[in-house]
Amino acid sequence: MRLCSIASGSSGNCIYTGSSRTHLLVDAGISAKKVEEGLKELQVEGKDIQGLLITHEHSDHIKGAGILARRYGLPIYATGGTIRQMKSMKSLGKIDAGLYHVIQADRPFTIGDVEVTPFGISHDAAEPVAFRFSCQGKSAAVATDMGVYTDYIVEHLKGLDVLLLESNHDIKMLQVGPYPYPLKQRILGECGHLSNESAGQLLCRILHDQMKKIYLGHLSKENNYAELAYETVKLEIQLDPVAYGPEDFDIQVARRDCCSGICEW
Repeated sequence: MRLCSIASGSSGNCIYTGSSRTHLLVDAGISAKKVEEGLKELQVEGKDIQGLLITHEHSDHIKGAGILARRYGLPIYATGGTIRQMKSMKSLGKIDAGLYHVIQADRPFTIGDVEVTPFGISHDAAEPVAFRFSCQGKSAAVATDMGVYTDYIVEHLKGLDVLLLESNHDIKMLQVGPYPYPLKQRILGECGHLSNESAGQLLCRILHDQMKKIYLGHLSKENNYAELAYETVKLEIQLDPVAYGPEDFDIQVARRDCCSGICEW
C-alpha cells in the first residue's frame, strides 16, 4: 500500500492512498491544479484515480471536487448527508449525478483491490466520516476533523500500519489567539477538532509494534505549528504508562501546502 499527504491543514486537505493497482483520494480541499501537481510527484495522473472519498462537505475538504469530477469523470464516494450538502453548493458547479455513490458508516465497500471502511466521527457537518483502508493484510486510515474520540473510533484505528491523524491546535494558542469567542468554542467543542494533546492521548491507545508511520495532519495555521504539534504528541506518548516511547515510531507532521513524502509498505 501507499499513502501520501498532498496537502493537510485548515486551509485545504487532500490525501492519496491505494495500492499498485488502485489509486484513491481522500478529500479534495485544494485546487484541482494543486491536486494534479501532487499526483505528478507520485507518478500518478488524474485519470488514474478510481475514487474520491469525501469525509464531509466543508470547503477545505471539497474545494476541488467539482472540477476533478468533471475533468476525469471521477466517482465521488460520500455519505448521503454529505452528498445532499454538496449538491446544494453552487461553488462546486454541476456534477453529474451518476458520479455520486452513497456510502454508510460501518459498511465496508471495495474499490479495485482496496477495501474501504467509513466510520462516523464527531464534527459539525451533515454526516461526516473518517476512512480505514485495507489491502492484502495491510492497512491505513485517515482520521481528521474530530471534536472528540471515543472507544468506537479507537477500535477502528487499532492494528493499523499507517495513520494520518488530526493534530489541529494547541489549546493555549487557540484560547489567547485572535479568533472570536464562538469560533474558539466550536473548535474546542465535541464537534470541533482534536488538539495536539488529544491526538497524543489517542495515539497512546492504538500504538503497537507493527505501526510503521504516523502523520500528524490538519494543523491550524493560526493556532498551531509543526514543531509544537510534534513535540506535544511526543510528550503525551512519553508520559503515558505504555511500553512505548516516541522514538519507537516514525512520526511526521504533514505539510499544509505540499506533499509530505510517500509511505510505502
